[in-house]
Amino acid sequence: MPERGEPVLGPVRPGGLLDVLGVASVVLDTTGRIVLWSPQAEELFGYSAREALGQYAARLMVHERHWELVGKLFADVMRTGQSWAGGFPIRHKDGSTRLVEFRNMRLLDDRGDVYALGLAADQSTVRRLEQDVALSERMVKQSPIGYAVLDTGLRYVSVNPALEKINGVPAAEHMGRTLREVLPRLNSEPMLADARRVLDTGVPVIDNTLVGRTPADPDEDHTWAHSLYRLEDAMGNVLGVAVTVVDITEQHRAALQAEAARSRLAVIADASARIGTTLELDRTACELAEVAVPELADVAAVDLLDSVVEGRPSTLGPSEAAVIRALAVRPQDDSDAVRAADPPGLIARYAPDRLVTECVRSGEAVLVPQVKDADLPLIARSAEAADLLARAGLHSYLAVPLIARGEVLGALDLKRTRNPEPFGEDDVLLARELASRAAVQIDNARWYQNARNTALTLQRSLLPSSPPVTTALEVASRYQPAGATSEVGGDWFDVIPLGGGKTALVVGDVMGSGISAAATMGRLRTATTTLAALDLDPARLLEHLDKTTSDLDHSIATCVYAVHDPHLRQCRIANAGHLPPARVRQGRPPELLDLPTGVPLGVGGVGFSTVTVDFEPGDELVFYTDGLVETRCHSLDERLDFLLSLLDDPARPLEETCDLLLRTLHHPDNHDDVALLIARAQHLPQ
Repeated sequence: MPERGEPVLGPVRPGGLLDVLGVASVVLDTTGRIVLWSPQAEELFGYSAREALGQYAARLMVHERHWELVGKLFADVMRTGQSWAGGFPIRHKDGSTRLVEFRNMRLLDDRGDVYALGLAADQSTVRRLEQDVALSERMVKQSPIGYAVLDTGLRYVSVNPALEKINGVPAAEHMGRTLREVLPRLNSEPMLADARRVLDTGVPVIDNTLVGRTPADPDEDHTWAHSLYRLEDAMGNVLGVAVTVVDITEQHRAALQAEAARSRLAVIADASARIGTTLELDRTACELAEVAVPELADVAAVDLLDSVVEGRPSTLGPSEAAVIRALAVRPQDDSDAVRAADPPGLIARYAPDRLVTECVRSGEAVLVPQVKDADLPLIARSAEAADLLARAGLHSYLAVPLIARGEVLGALDLKRTRNPEPFGEDDVLLARELASRAAVQIDNARWYQNARNTALTLQRSLLPSSPPVTTALEVASRYQPAGATSEVGGDWFDVIPLGGGKTALVVGDVMGSGISAAATMGRLRTATTTLAALDLDPARLLEHLDKTTSDLDHSIATCVYAVHDPHLRQCRIANAGHLPPARVRQGRPPELLDLPTGVPLGVGGVGFSTVTVDFEPGDELVFYTDGLVETRCHSLDERLDFLLSLLDDPARPLEETCDLLLRTLHHPDNHDDVALLIARAQHLPQ
């Protein structure tokens, strides 16, 4: 079998068109008698060769009313040698009438004898084929879709005007050439591979895409959808491949834009879910950077103006440098681009001409689509950082301001080193949207952190820096504020020396959080110290504190108040809705004191009870607030049992016991303050 594209040197299988037409052949002598009769004639007219041979053709093949005309036409052909064609109704042997197309011509044999050759075909079949050809030709020529026919060697044999326009090459220059030869700059291998597969298998290829440039538009990429179908004749012979080509550049661009829009919406939805999960400033900044990489940039940095972090106005003058505090950088790898960024926590000064300074000063995005060498010193803080960015291959830069409630907080700084696409206007819109959403969360975290720091400062200032030293007690204490995501509470403890060598021990918890709780705690602590100096019975003292609390804007607090008397070796204790203290004694298991729980301070109208317990030298009392033991996934009884299990060594130093309890008991998911006070009775000096 010859290779594709080689000329055919031997016989090939016949085509099937003549079979479709069913052309009948009849040879007449000069008198008009039939001397040859083909099988197709037998089928067309209904007479066998035995019946037809020797008969006058006109009488057998033509309706009687046309005999005279047909006789004249026959005579003209025989006399002049000019061929004749026309259509006549014929009478079939079965009596029916049908239209037949005739072609008549004169023949000469080697002896000079004259004959007439008649070719006949059913006119309806001829007309149908003519119509099909005309329709196909008109559709192909006028269609806006590019059409081509390739032979089995994948060389052009037919091209319509639309494909001429698409390729920018005249039809004549296509003929006999391959696609690669006609469009050498186009990567045509995918389409040629499709064509070979279609030739081999007969399975069509539908709407595969090809991207490239043609002479019709050499400066712009186009996208085409091509389909290929194997062409076969009626006998099943493979003739070649039919190709349709449609320019779908605009649809492709629209699809890409729609996909980009969907991607942007997905990033924004992701940002809404991921940014602002806590009220921790650094964490919120990290969440913004993590959303931006890699969807938007290869490296993202979140920077705030230092004045904003400190709660001061953020306005910058035209010649004023920007003092910026780095909060987050992503990705956290060892690339040159990351090393060029300021590490989180660093406070850096950016000169007035720097692009990030321009961004926070103007409150507008700064875009450098194609970064040149001259741009690097304006992006980087220092010459060393500029060299690192050059080595990292920084080719596109974008900074957008973080604006919340009309104030510029800082900037989202974005760089592309690996992604080959430059930042565009769509990226600016997406970055602005991310920055806008994140800025509100960052501002909330900033104000919360400032308020929390204020409350924590107040809280610490109201608590004793260290318990006073007494001869009768060894004391250790801890105060651990709530985590960064929670407001400071109103937990407190106190050790108050009293007359006669006695000592008051207090642990309390004001319900609520923030500055209000801290302030209430301070007032209760002051009231407790004042009342303790009167040497009141613990229950009586709590009654006075209850009245004081009721006057403090409906505040509620829990409290345990104990008075240690070293001479009696006893503690008198009253409880106002607080968790019971634990007692640790040599040779005995640790226990929770069995005290009347009482009601919290501020409820009013309910009395309190004083319980006296033994407290020998070496014994310990452990006071604590609920933040030490409560969790969301364990019952309170389980946690209190766990507390007692840790108090298994009465000889352990108190400071170590405090650290052990905090380290082991304070659960990460319990965002509450913890106050812890441990007192161990001492032997009085002789």
